[in-house]
Amino acid sequence: MEAVFFDMDGLLVDSERVWLEIETEVMDRLGARWTPEHQAHLVGGSMERTVEYMLDVSSADVAPEDVRDWMVAGMVARLSQGVVVMPGAAELLDALRAEGVPVGLVTSSLKEIADAVLKGFGRDRFDLVVTADDVLRTKPDPEPYLTAARRLGVEPVHCVVLEDSPNGVAAATAAGCAVVAVPNLLPVEPAPGRLVVSSLEDVGVADLRALLRS
Repeated sequence: MEAVFFDMDGLLVDSERVWLEIETEVMDRLGARWTPEHQAHLVGGSMERTVEYMLDVSSADVAPEDVRDWMVAGMVARLSQGVVVMPGAAELLDALRAEGVPVGLVTSSLKEIADAVLKGFGRDRFDLVVTADDVLRTKPDPEPYLTAARRLGVEPVHCVVLEDSPNGVAAATAAGCAVVAVPNLLPVEPAPGRLVVSSLEDVGVADLRALLRS
């Protein structure tokens, strides 16, 4: 096992509820209603896709750049107040570091949003961070995970990815990584090279090594 990569939203920290709050506030400004069903269409996707979808739903005559700025400002302000770490995430991360396994954070969120999360969680707990600003194509494209592996000088087939969304799982699988899925808002089905669990509390370093061997 050459490296382990953590997704951020919904996997490392409980930020999906924050996204829902900010999206709802922005949609209020656009004069439209927002529901958890709308949010489900966007889990694990990019900011550009989110903005495009919100403008389609609202039919508002507002520049995409303005909606993006509202989203980013709202998320950074809310996340800067503190984040809730998902059960088992910090413990697994610390166990990997104790064994000398490189760990990275790979997220579809923008760098500004990732920085707000890591301000409270600790940037120095990761050997690298890959955000939407570092790639041309975000998840479900494999580019984010291929970029992370390349920067660490490791082979994707010797890496494990921890994800919560179908988009993230698809990206990791396409990159050639083994995957541990902890479904959050959307279901993820078991598959070869994939372990599906209800919480990271159910996963240890030995389980990740065993998944790669399998």
